[in-house]
Amino acid sequence: MRLSAETSLPPSVQAPGYDRAAQAAGIVHIGIGAFHRAHQAVYTDDALAAGDRDWSIVGVSLRSGDVAAQLNPQDGLYTVSTRSAAGTQLRLIGAVRKVLVAAAESQAVIDAIAAPTTHIVSFTVTEKGYLRRSDGALDLAAASSPSSLYRFLAAGLAARKAAGLRGLTLLSCDNLAGNGAVLRRLMREYLAAEHPGLVDWFDANCTCPATMIDRIVPATTDADRAAAEAALGARDEGAVVTEGFGQWVIEDDFAGPRPRWEDAGAELVADVAPYETAKLRMLNGAHSALAYIGLGRGHDYVHQAIADPEIRPVIDRLMREEAAPTIDAAPGQNLAAYADALLGRFANPALHHRLIQIAMDGSQKIPQRWLETLAWHQARGARCPSLEAAIAAWIAFLRSQHPVDDPLADKLREAAAGPDAITRLFGEGGLVASEWQPLTSA
Repeated sequence: MRLSAETSLPPSVQAPGYDRAAQAAGIVHIGIGAFHRAHQAVYTDDALAAGDRDWSIVGVSLRSGDVAAQLNPQDGLYTVSTRSAAGTQLRLIGAVRKVLVAAAESQAVIDAIAAPTTHIVSFTVTEKGYLRRSDGALDLAAASSPSSLYRFLAAGLAARKAAGLRGLTLLSCDNLAGNGAVLRRLMREYLAAEHPGLVDWFDANCTCPATMIDRIVPATTDADRAAAEAALGARDEGAVVTEGFGQWVIEDDFAGPRPRWEDAGAELVADVAPYETAKLRMLNGAHSALAYIGLGRGHDYVHQAIADPEIRPVIDRLMREEAAPTIDAAPGQNLAAYADALLGRFANPALHHRLIQIAMDGSQKIPQRWLETLAWHQARGARCPSLEAAIAAWIAFLRSQHPVDDPLADKLREAAAGPDAITRLFGEGGLVASEWQPLTSA
């Protein structure tokens, strides 16, 4: 039996604490993968349970119909399994109303963005989803493709302007330094090229707050779905698994109404940068290092790699001695305690986070996770042994038999094959944009 609104839940499963049918959709979320369902949708579910209203989510998948096939037959419902050494807690999330597949329902996506009830469009499309060239500018050819998020946004915004509706908050929840500013700049580049009459309206009516998001969400396995089914008494094809920790820091710069996410534990701040930089360089930087070094030593999961006595000191030094000194911490932000907490989270044996999942899209992730830290130290005449070891491990990964899931996969393998790999990857005119200048070949 498939999970649906008619499913009778066992007492052990937490149910949505509000009337789902009475909620209007106030959010369109583009890129409704496992991370969104375990993070922002949970915060929204909590806000609705606390009494907030009309913030249901219309999810959008730009290409794949997988999530729509998982959630739509289940009335948008799915479970989140929170796992720790103490056990698993299962919760039903009701914030998602439906999922649209943009490739097949383009007008429905535009209509959802243009709807009077919509106030926020949020994104988890990964770094590569923003369609940037190596110099950071918008790849206009890619952005003009049928599946481009910019095309749907521009059409929806044009419809709002024509109808006399207010603008939108565009909320990037991806691991990009200054993600709000990046989204605003890229959106303006697209509008200037394709819809110049919208630029001034966009500037006057829309905002793009910066965010920092933090929660470890492994890819769901068949075993995870089977465990959820055993506890739920119904098959949940949309099940997601996560850790107990979650953090969401949001720049308080909204174009209109917003959910009371702070009631669910989100932090609304004037400046996200210190939190974002710490997460990118400490958590994400350590994660990527664990992935490539761990895979090279034959490990499959994060908790195995961090338990390796040859790897743990490298990761500890990366966070404390290499990344942390580059961060201008906010008042009360304790980077040493953050490093302690990260090591504990990495070691969680109940969360089977695959290293090969973290290894995806290295060319898009490494600049903000490693290279900014390397450049900071290089400008001060210092080197970073842990990050240099991580760079060497990435090159070894590109030369290995492991699958390389990256938009530049073929070019990366070719560049990594020769004795001048590090120069071809990171030197002047290399594949990966960097202010860091490598000193040796690999």
